[in-house]
Amino acid sequence: MRLFSPLLALACLCLSSLAQAAIDPGLLKPLTGDDPDARIAAVSGIAALATPEAMRLLQALQAETLYATPDGKLFIVDGEQAEDAATGQKVAIPDGIDGLMVNNRLRAAVEGALSGLKLLAPDRAQRLAAAQELQQAVDPAQIPLIRKALVQESDAEIRQILQVLIASANLHAPDAATRKLAVQALAGSSDARLLTTLQAMLDKGADGKPGEPDQGVQLAAIETMHQIKGRVWRMEVAGNVFYGISLGSVLLLAALGLAITFGLMGIINMAHGELLMIGAYTTYLCQLFFRKFLPGMQDAYLFAALPAAFLVAGLVGIVLERTVIRWLYGRPLETLLATWGISLILMQAVRTIFGAQNVEVANPAWMSGGVTVLGGLVLPYNRLAIIVFAALVVIAVWLILNKTRLGLFLRAVTQNRRMADCVGVATGKIDMLTFGLGSGIAGLGGVALSQLGNVGPDLGQSYIVDSFMVVVLGGVGQLAGTVIAALGLGEVNKFLEPVAGAVLAKIAILVFIIIFIQRRPQGLFAMKGRSVE
Repeated sequence: MRLFSPLLALACLCLSSLAQAAIDPGLLKPLTGDDPDARIAAVSGIAALATPEAMRLLQALQAETLYATPDGKLFIVDGEQAEDAATGQKVAIPDGIDGLMVNNRLRAAVEGALSGLKLLAPDRAQRLAAAQELQQAVDPAQIPLIRKALVQESDAEIRQILQVLIASANLHAPDAATRKLAVQALAGSSDARLLTTLQAMLDKGADGKPGEPDQGVQLAAIETMHQIKGRVWRMEVAGNVFYGISLGSVLLLAALGLAITFGLMGIINMAHGELLMIGAYTTYLCQLFFRKFLPGMQDAYLFAALPAAFLVAGLVGIVLERTVIRWLYGRPLETLLATWGISLILMQAVRTIFGAQNVEVANPAWMSGGVTVLGGLVLPYNRLAIIVFAALVVIAVWLILNKTRLGLFLRAVTQNRRMADCVGVATGKIDMLTFGLGSGIAGLGGVALSQLGNVGPDLGQSYIVDSFMVVVLGGVGQLAGTVIAALGLGEVNKFLEPVAGAVLAKIAILVFIIIFIQRRPQGLFAMKGRSVE
């Protein structure tokens, strides 16, 4: 025991000294010299340690709180205290210390090293952001740190980015075999920005020679460019399909209520867009309520906004039908003018209550962000939620129209109003409930629109024309036609926009619909019933 105690104390002392020697003093020595290349190499060596001490030292160098003594020792000065940069010991500020000179080149190297060290952060979002930041410009000196991060990384998306970063940095390696391997490693990437780098290897300079002298590397670059272009094209097509479905879902939600009020009742409701706006503002009020009275449940405001928007917009529609529209059945021109005037009144009322400026409706936390597919295509959660929501609303409307008593009476009134009245159907009440149903569905569409952008008094004006186009193209009174027309117009619009631009694409779609209606006035699906005959 007498022999064991001194040995134990000696071992603890040795371990303590090893723990304190966080950074090799020889690695820090070049920072105090005048050789700029050696100082840059020292920064890279310190960053490659990938330790908290290394990050603290680089942050001190960036903040210009790193000082050197005449004998070459480095200290991090914080107020009246100093810390030995090599051992981490707290000491009094030594005499004669002087701040290290940090020029622009060294500052850029430190910033790059710190951004690389974020690759080792415990938070996935921080590591992903750091990897994406390095994609803008990667320094070959950062390769050791990136390799270390790649070994420790378990996330597939971040690993792929790191592999591309290493390959991109090796494109300028002195060895042709290394450059060829780097080019071949990029073949699995979906980053279109790499095409410019690879093309520069093939383009001829002022001397008439290509940027890459080795023919084997040139052939590998051509093959890699071909694979990247194919992958980018597939990703663009998939993106257009997804965003076309997303746009079609928005149009469907906006037009579904109109398909009932116009398609089944024959009411040209120019105030339909303002019912969308009312649903969006109801969502805004629900958000304010949860933010003030239920802050712990703020992400659940959307579940309260859905029934609230349906009821508020539905009640507004019922009031409009009972006070104005019920007197205008069978008079389409008067209905159009009256509802247009109502739309102006509703917009001015909203401006008076909420102001003319747009208001922000924030996405819940569970709808923020997106999922990455095909290596680079991001599908936002809010648009995925709207697609699912539109499908659920269509199913609910179909069930109401085909499996409920209201739907039975509605179809009877639509096909033959006089006969339905003769057998005891309260056609006036059915008209009121039907208009309220269509208005409530418009309110649900407003909830969805509030998740895609800001909410303002003019929100509905952007969708009223598109909604009428969807209903007319699909076939008046046909739910299936409305669904197909909305999704079809969304897809056509998204595929035309990159070619012709947003304005010309809209004009082309309008011309197509006009020609289509001239050839087939009943739309995609003809309405059946005695009223048609």
